[in-house]
Order: sequence, then structure tokens, then C-alpha cells
Amino acid sequence: MKPIFRGGFPRLSLLLLLLGAFSLVIADLRGDSTRTVRTAISIILTPVQWLVDIPTGVADDISTVLVDRAALIKDNNQLHSNSILLEKKVQQMMMLRAENVRLRELLNASSKVDEKVLLAELIGVNPDPFQHQIILDKGSEDGIFVGQPVLDAGGVMGQVVEVSLYTNRTMLVTDGRHAVPVEVVRNGMRAIALGKGSHGELDITHVTDNADIRVGDLLVTSALGGRFPYGYPLAKIVSVERDPSRKFMIVKAKPAARLDNSRYVLMIGEAGPQQSTNVLKPATANTATAGNL
Repeated sequence: MKPIFRGGFPRLSLLLLLLGAFSLVIADLRGDSTRTVRTAISIILTPVQWLVDIPTGVADDISTVLVDRAALIKDNNQLHSNSILLEKKVQQMMMLRAENVRLRELLNASSKVDEKVLLAELIGVNPDPFQHQIILDKGSEDGIFVGQPVLDAGGVMGQVVEVSLYTNRTMLVTDGRHAVPVEVVRNGMRAIALGKGSHGELDITHVTDNADIRVGDLLVTSALGGRFPYGYPLAKIVSVERDPSRKFMIVKAKPAARLDNSRYVLMIGEAGPQQSTNVLKPATANTATAGNL
């Protein structure tokens, strides 16, 4: 390795530089003359310091931005997931609240029924648009029988037309093959309510043009057919039309039961010796109608 300083002159130069440095240090400590020079030098070097510090500052800013963006994306994803979970819980709470209301209504309805009642749940709907039938989760093992009335919190829904061991098939009052003898609460006038194949409408037949029936009249079961007990709400009159060319008025009613959205229903009564044998016999149009008439 070559020495840094060779010969006498370089050594002398080093000595002179050291003496000069010590002199400047002593002068700076004891006098104010060097402060002006130092201030001027610092002013000159300030832009250089700024330029040197720029890459570091830019690197720190970029790192902060990247870290903040990643954190924001993570927080946003977490908040989005929490929002979805909360919405799901809110929907479940709304469903539970609605179901609780329906069960309370059924409980109140069952307290008004004198006969034995059994709570059943809807588990299926007949997809045939010409047959208004539902499937309930109670069968012959639970004492269900053909012809048993089915109600919800609003009123009469229909009657059982087929029973298996653990389920039953119920025909709704709006089925085109169903008929129920009814009575007007206001004046006791009797008539027959026929299904039309539409969930929101019943035909009230054989009402003479001079009969006392009005829009808003409540129809209840009259018990004349021996199938439905007396006094259960069935429908409300929604329109009354008189046609001079016809002997009878055109009267339409809206079912009191919520046929489209009732999940829980009440099965009314219990099977007698003869009724308990009517299992797994599909009902025909004549069966449902004759049972009511």
C-alpha cells in the first residue's frame, strides 16, 4: 500500500492544515468574526441541503401513501364485510319480528276457538296454477283427518283433502272446486262462497237481486255443511252488482285469510271414529264441494 503523504512537503502541508483548523476552532470559540462567515456559508449550503433531502422526503411520502392506501383498502374491505353481516342480521331480525307477530296473531286466534287446535307449518305449495293447494307438516300421526278445517290469524284458509303419515294436503277456499256455506254477520243472510281460482277473490252465489247485502259485510261460516264450525271469518264483500237481465246479483268477496303469505296455520278439531280412517284418499271436486254443502 502506498502512503498517503510521501516526502517532507506533504507532511508539512498536513501540519499546516491542522494548525489552521485549530486556529479556526479557537477563533470561533472566542470571537464573533467567524460567525458571519459561517452564516454566509450556511446560506450558500442551504439549497444544497434541500436538494439532498428531497429524495429522502419523497421516499418517505411515497412510503406513507402506499402504507395508508393499503391500510385504507384493508379497512374498507373489513367495513364492507361488517356491513353485509349487519344487513343480514337486520333482515333476520325483521323476519323474526314478522314471524313473532304472526305467531302472536295465531295465539290470539286460537284463544277464540272453542275446539281443539293444532299448530302446523306450511312446507310446500302445489305448483299447478289451477289447483290452490298447500302442504302442511302434520299428518295422520298427529290426528289430522280429511275435511279438517284450516285457519290462519285472519280467517278460514281451507280444508284438508289428503292425509299421509306425516303431512297433509289442504285445499284453499279460493280453489275453483271449493265451496263454503256462509252467513252475513250483519243480518244473518245465508249464501255460498265459491272459489274462482284467484287468491284474492271469491264468488258469492245465489244472492237474489233484492237481498240485503252490502260492500264491507263480513261473511262467516254458517256450519250448514257440517264441515266448518260456526262463526269463523271467511271473507268481506268487496263489490255488489245488480244486473236486470239476471235473477241473482253478482257479488264478490275478498278472503279474510292471508292465503299467499301465511306460514303457520291452525288445524281445528280432532278426528272422530269415522274421520280417522280417511287417509291417503285424494279429494275430487265433488268431495270438497259436497262436504261443504
